[in-house]
Amino acid sequence: AASRKMALDKQNEGKILPMDENKENTTEDGIGLEILQIIKDSQQQHGLRHGDYQRYRGYCSRRLRRLRKTLGFKCGNRHKFTGKKVTVEMLSDNRYLLLVLMEAERAWSYAMQLKQEANTEPRKRFHLLSRLRKAAKHGERLEKLCESPRVDAKTKLEAQAYTSYLSGMVRFELQEWKAAMEAFNKCKTIYEKLASAFTEELAVLYHQRVEEISPNIRYCAYNIGDQNAMNELMQMRLSAGGGGGMMAEKLEALITQTRAKQAATMSEVEWRGRTVPVKIDKARIFLLGLGDNEAAIAQAANEETKERLYETLLAECRDTIQAVREELKTEAKQRERSDEASGKVSNLQFLHSYLTYIKLWTVVKRNESMAHMLQAKLKEPQTDENKRGPRPQDLIRLYDIILQSLAELSSLQGLEEDHTFQKEVALKMLVYKAYRCFFIAQSYVLVKKWSEALVLYERVLKYAKEVQSKAKSLNNSLKDLPDVQELITEVNAEKYSLQAAAILGGYLTCKGSHFPLCERLETFHLDPTLVGKQPNLVQFPPDFQPIPCKPLFFDLALNHVAFPPLDDKVEQKGKGGLTGYIKGIFGFGS
Repeated sequence: AASRKMALDKQNEGKILPMDENKENTTEDGIGLEILQIIKDSQQQHGLRHGDYQRYRGYCSRRLRRLRKTLGFKCGNRHKFTGKKVTVEMLSDNRYLLLVLMEAERAWSYAMQLKQEANTEPRKRFHLLSRLRKAAKHGERLEKLCESPRVDAKTKLEAQAYTSYLSGMVRFELQEWKAAMEAFNKCKTIYEKLASAFTEELAVLYHQRVEEISPNIRYCAYNIGDQNAMNELMQMRLSAGGGGGMMAEKLEALITQTRAKQAATMSEVEWRGRTVPVKIDKARIFLLGLGDNEAAIAQAANEETKERLYETLLAECRDTIQAVREELKTEAKQRERSDEASGKVSNLQFLHSYLTYIKLWTVVKRNESMAHMLQAKLKEPQTDENKRGPRPQDLIRLYDIILQSLAELSSLQGLEEDHTFQKEVALKMLVYKAYRCFFIAQSYVLVKKWSEALVLYERVLKYAKEVQSKAKSLNNSLKDLPDVQELITEVNAEKYSLQAAAILGGYLTCKGSHFPLCERLETFHLDPTLVGKQPNLVQFPPDFQPIPCKPLFFDLALNHVAFPPLDDKVEQKGKGGLTGYIKGIFGFGS
């Protein structure tokens, strides 16, 4: 069974990789090995697509065992291990190079597995460094073997790039930034040269590798002292999610560290005409990065990226609010001990209101962005009938969340007496109420409730005109809000379309389209619903019809009949005494 499983694994894996373990891969120029192609295909097919380094490590071990068995390159027997190394004299087959490559990949995958586990068990970092050094040594052996004249030029270059990458990873973990940057730059240069020497289809893999290495180079440059590299890393993290894996963690740590250094110089923030000191480090770091996050959202290339950035900003804001809330609890306990009167809103409470405002307004902008995306999809023609597309009800739900967030804004502590702020929030609520009412009307149009939709369109116009009249007294209050004038134009157009649809619907009803087909067989009418999913063929269930019932008879004459007297027939009870009792016993009285 074990040999059958190994044979099946070998058969399946042979379909994935660009070379066969049982065949030589030689050319006129010498032995060749597609190093980058082999490791990328192996990683994608055996766990690294999902970040499962342990599964990939097991695959490398199994493949090493198969290679050794196929080549007869056994290291001792089952009782004793005898180390053997691949030498230049053995390079009659490229599988010997593959053997060393798989050893390096196995050590590297084990190091990445330990990297994931080191987050909770810091002691595993020492084992991680040991495995990385081991992988780099195997890479150096591969490079020395490829220096042989038996190996072609392309394989030599790929081996040099692979070794530089592994040595760069070791230096990166040891925080030797200059040496790591030199190794990564060497690797990047080789892959760029290889990409320029081949066709565009073959060069895609090399370009992908260069993109993976670039964040590491920028990170090393920043730690050496290049401030421009920090800006590039920030843009990469915000717009494209960073380098993934190890680099993603490094980027987050770097950004937090940089903001913490800048936060030391930040002592206060001004909002709504009040200056509030910021003593909590987490709040300082968040407020410093707020501008960068908002700029990245404004420059986002697509809606998916924008949505991800909104979620990141909201998560950071929630964590900051939680930290301020903990400080508020401590402040409340101190007030209780000192019996201080809670009159004016404290600076900490006002800072909490400011952060809550940022969170709620970010929720408003995120839902507005999602609403714009759904509106664009709603106007597109529906191609697939089986696929559910966006509906006006989806937009109504988004605007409900927006109105709920605005309602919470108006009740923030410290802003109850700020009449300008309250008017601005009320104006924003009117704008979003108009849009919500518009899409409710759209939902009624879909079910052909013309009168309800018309009334709602009138309500939209009322809200919109009220917004325009109130906005004159509030300067710059509508700059971040949807354009109300466009909504008025669209509603007027929809009203005319609605009236035409209502008249057309009444005409078709008069023509008899609402009658089932069995009742209008003599009249021709082009009814597209007959070929739809619910054709109106017959009326079911049928209407009730009157039928003759069984008559009910009532004896009314009985009340007017005079019956003859029956007194002489009724037995008269006399005083019999004992004689009557005896007669009754023996039947004489009957």
